[in-house]
Amino acid sequence: MLSLVKLPQGSSCAEKERIRCYSSSFGAFSVTPVTTMSRRQTPNEFLQQIIGRPVVVKLNSGVDYRGVLACLDGYMNIALEQSEEYLNGQLKNKYGDAFIRGNNVLYISTQKRRG
Repeated sequence: MLSLVKLPQGSSCAEKERIRCYSSSFGAFSVTPVTTMSRRQTPNEFLQQIIGRPVVVKLNSGVDYRGVLACLDGYMNIALEQSEEYLNGQLKNKYGDAFIRGNNVLYISTQKRRG
């Protein structure tokens, strides 16, 4: 089982302080817990912590999307703000807001803030 962040029904991405969680199982999807200050995090804690931060979303096709994580649900559907599409490390498009269907997601990782 993997716990993911889910927004309450009818809420918007801006209502981040009202986020609740529920458990869902995913076949091949996994998120590696990260270590900060010698404290291990669960995948759920990691996902809650990165909402509103810059992330890289790698798709099964090899395409990367970089942007600010607005919200995600139990199916790993992702909403990004200020999103950019990269193929082989090269910028291909800028979309602003983007929605990525969860079954295409290989992984999510944090990215250093741009300068």
